[in-house]
Amino acid sequence: MHATCLPATAGIGFKPQHFDDLRQPGAVTWLEVHAENYMFDGGPRRAMLADLSDRFPISAHGVGLSIGGDGPLDRTHLGRLRALMDWLAPAQFSEHLAWSSHGGAYFNDLLPLPYTAATLDTVCAHVDEVQQVLGRQMLLENPSSYLAFAESTMTETDFLAQVQRRTGCGLLLDINNVFISAINLGLSAEAYLDAYPLDHVGEIHLAGHEEQAPPDTDADADADADADAEPLLIDSHGKPVADPVWTLFARTLARIGPCPTLIERDNDVPDFATLEAEAAHADALLRARRAA
Repeated sequence: MHATCLPATAGIGFKPQHFDDLRQPGAVTWLEVHAENYMFDGGPRRAMLADLSDRFPISAHGVGLSIGGDGPLDRTHLGRLRALMDWLAPAQFSEHLAWSSHGGAYFNDLLPLPYTAATLDTVCAHVDEVQQVLGRQMLLENPSSYLAFAESTMTETDFLAQVQRRTGCGLLLDINNVFISAINLGLSAEAYLDAYPLDHVGEIHLAGHEEQAPPDTDADADADADADAEPLLIDSHGKPVADPVWTLFARTLARIGPCPTLIERDNDVPDFATLEAEAAHADALLRARRAA
């Protein structure tokens, strides 16, 4: 297995239909896999991953730990994840600042949480438990937001900074999520990044999103106000990286320098050449920053 650190270059999320394409050298220098797709013994998927891990550094990305859930972590799930980590020895492991299960029910989504002292204690305890069981540092990813909780007592960036300080975890900066949250909540993406604890970023994600038009104006509403309304952005991972996200990416690199950067595409997955072209564009920005 290829257990070296991730290079500060561009990677893509592995899809089985691209397995043969990855036999040829190109712009893609590392891969990410969703851990839950490989948490079993044997089979063609594990055989593919074993082959790839001999040739590429691998980043394992979890989607099912429910780090932000108020109940205890699923020990069975965590044990299966530990078995995968021991077998694969990935360069990095990451999860989301979100919750996806409650009372034994599992939801096919990454749900938001309020940023309060109680939530902070829960998340830190869960991150500590994951790192202890896996025997490695994990990275925590910022979510995409569609609403803000009235009970929140701190900003998302302050919350992430406190989790990092208390647990020693690393951070995964999803710049598309920053842009989505900024538009949806009427905030400044640039101000968010200025406040983000960038010194602890171990990986960057870039992805595409969908735009959902604002609702039609009611008969008695102010048409001018509605005309100025922003669309709702949906974290779909189904489109190319948008130009404003590329701009934020370049701005971030100017602050922290080159960093392992993933092109994410989980829906409407295109042919390999299309993904490779996006990775090449990210690599060009990384090289330009390295030269600077």
